[in-house]
Amino acid sequence: MTTRINTNTSSQIAQVHLSRSNADLQTSLTRLSTGLRINGGKDDPAGLIASENLRRDITSVRRAIGNSQRANQLIATADGALGQVNTLLNDIRGLVTEAANSGALSDEQIDANQLQIDSSLEAIDRIAQVTTFQGRKILDGSLDFIIDTVPGTVVDLTVEQANLGTTSQIAVDIDISTEASQAQITVASGAFDLNDDLVVQISGADGAEVFTFDSGATLSQIVDAINLVSDATGVTASQASGVLTLESSAYGTDAYVDVEVIENGTGNFETSLSAGRDEGTDIVATVNGVQAKGDGNTLSINSATLDISVTVDDGSSTNLDFNITGGGAIFQLGPDVVSNQQARVGIESVSTGSLGGETGRLYELRSGEARDLETDTTGAAQIVDEVITKVVELRGKLGAFQRTTLESNIASLNDTLANLTEAESSIRDADFAVESANLTRAQILVQSGTSVLAIANQTPQNILSLLR
Repeated sequence: MTTRINTNTSSQIAQVHLSRSNADLQTSLTRLSTGLRINGGKDDPAGLIASENLRRDITSVRRAIGNSQRANQLIATADGALGQVNTLLNDIRGLVTEAANSGALSDEQIDANQLQIDSSLEAIDRIAQVTTFQGRKILDGSLDFIIDTVPGTVVDLTVEQANLGTTSQIAVDIDISTEASQAQITVASGAFDLNDDLVVQISGADGAEVFTFDSGATLSQIVDAINLVSDATGVTASQASGVLTLESSAYGTDAYVDVEVIENGTGNFETSLSAGRDEGTDIVATVNGVQAKGDGNTLSINSATLDISVTVDDGSSTNLDFNITGGGAIFQLGPDVVSNQQARVGIESVSTGSLGGETGRLYELRSGEARDLETDTTGAAQIVDEVITKVVELRGKLGAFQRTTLESNIASLNDTLANLTEAESSIRDADFAVESANLTRAQILVQSGTSVLAIANQTPQNILSLLR
């Protein structure tokens, strides 16, 4: 035992340990009150860096989930409006079919149908203009892709998705190696000196018709009879130098001509056929070096960077070049702002001036236009059918984007968020069981240290007793 009073070493040692115990007590209290193991850089420098990086990732993933949910809401809004357009188009289709029954309808009834069609067309234009999401119009074409110059041989062009990358544009190079063709069957000259009656069934993509010609029928009469119902069969007839040519109205493998001779007696019509059945061929082309899918005169590709459909003039083999220079609705789907974590979707206009294709535009059904009910019900029906297909395909495209891209992305990001949050928690959050134990230990050590310090401070008083 020391007998010096100027320096109380025992008190100093007790003070050091008491200070440490107080620091441990304060640390435990702070962790228990905040719920965090790391409250400052000094608590765990490496852990702080790791947890802050994880917090950055968590924030980005949460924003990406919010972006995807908002994109989902926009697509749902567009789909709801397109459903109304579909309903109006179906109503128009029914009115056109009814008006074609002109033998049983009065002029006043047909005019009433035309009035309803005009009103429905106005409603479609209104939907195109007023459908908005957070103040932004989504069906007026403002979210469609921008093409610099559409080639003259293009009848219809739809860009559904495109990754424009950092340059904000993409060049499209279409190389057509084989044009689409029609189905064709010829009947050689000399087959029309009919010794007996001819009964033949001619079938096409639109239907079949049975023709009966007597032994005196001429080639011109046969051609006229076939063309008279070509809208019902999809097969047209022509003649040159005594040769009959039967040709499909449409192009591609879905178009065909089938000839079945039912009765010809001693005639040679059947043996003069070039074939009993023939089918057309689809266009063969590449888009930016990628083999395209052909369907008649329409070619399309769906790749990671480009989803496009192009319809060219009938039988055209002219190569095409154009640029997509912008447009489309950009959706940020990932946590990093890079092009491969974004989706750019084109939503074309559904106005009556834009909806249509090879057969014409929807506005042509208005009063006074080329396909109104007084002028051409057949053409009107064809346009409406094509437009219905267009709108349904647009809804299907948006629905597929919702289901396969947005919803799967949200599910994946939620899994990522849960894992990142767990990782950040394991680094930064306090373990209450451990900290409660540490708090109890620190409290005991503080109490003990305080008592020991009091004893140590009494030591100089004890030394004074030597002077008595």
